[in-house]
Amino acid sequence: MPINPQPSSEQLARFMEQRGDIHKPWNLQILRLQKLKEAKNTMDPLEYIAKLQEAHADLMRLGKFWKGREAEVFEGVYVPSELIEPLPGSPDDR
Repeated sequence: MPINPQPSSEQLARFMEQRGDIHKPWNLQILRLQKLKEAKNTMDPLEYIAKLQEAHADLMRLGKFWKGREAEVFEGVYVPSELIEPLPGSPDDR
């Protein structure tokens, strides 16, 4: 029996939630693509291609979101902004 090295969309979502990374747009795209991959066998091929093209277009709209955030995006290291703002969801956040 082959071993699937990729987590299910449910496992992936749980992992992202535990890390507090579920809100990041690039992670949402990864989750979206995993869910689409899981649904592929139950979808009409044309519908699958349309959904995949839609996901690709949304990903391209993110642009170079990682510019200046390389450590956070690619290494998982949060670097606070030089502009002091409360963290989203913190008691100081409005």
